[in-house]
Amino acid sequence: MSKQYKTLVLFVILLATSCVYRPDLQQGNLLNIENIDRIQVGMTKSQIKYLLGGPVVGTPYEENRWDYIYLYQPRMDIGSNENSQRYWLIVYFENEKVIRIEKDVETNPN
Repeated sequence: MSKQYKTLVLFVILLATSCVYRPDLQQGNLLNIENIDRIQVGMTKSQIKYLLGGPVVGTPYEENRWDYIYLYQPRMDIGSNENSQRYWLIVYFENEKVIRIEKDVETNPN
């Protein structure tokens, strides 16, 4: 084989391996804003679990606090106009009922 042919084959292999697929990144509970807005003080733990599912972060030391986190980062293609999203919600309970809600719903443009 000629040196030019070997160089061309090497170049094609390097070019082909540099094309990497990067999928969208999703982490945490899939939270939608409608369900987050339906959470109210006085609801029971089972009602919260029905709306949002189980908490993402749980410790035996914080039985009266449920943390929900959702992160979505679309892959960054040229010309992509999708937004990254980050939601977090903390629900505090006393006697199995919601007493306080902390939330942050943020959508960031690319």
